[in-house]
Amino acid sequence: VQLQASGGGLQQAGGSLRLSCATSGRTFSTYAMGWFRQVPGKEPELVAGISWNGDRTTYADSVKGRFTISRDNAKNTMSLQMSSLKPEDTAVYYCAAGVWGRMTRDEVVYWGKGTQVTRPH
Repeated sequence: VQLQASGGGLQQAGGSLRLSCATSGRTFSTYAMGWFRQVPGKEPELVAGISWNGDRTTYADSVKGRFTISRDNAKNTMSLQMSSLKPEDTAVYYCAAGVWGRMTRDEVVYWGKGTQVTRPH
């Protein structure tokens, strides 16, 4: 499975962004998926996760109510809708594939390249 994130950019106060993760590989739909973010000097943080069929989602407390994760297994894509962006959301965002309940930095099976999201102060 190969993952490619896109959609990052710069957003001003109250702005929204939608990140997309395109995947290749026949087994995409068997994996849980997630979005991590990382700022310099810190460990990657799981922002949102979604089970293989989309029936379960999880969010970091810092983004609950503002971010929404979704997936379309027919199109092999996953998305993260981000609204009401805050300066602390500034980070490189990575899409990842793995096992539900084991979406940690050390247990992720596949990583995509990151996309920068910037919300200036």
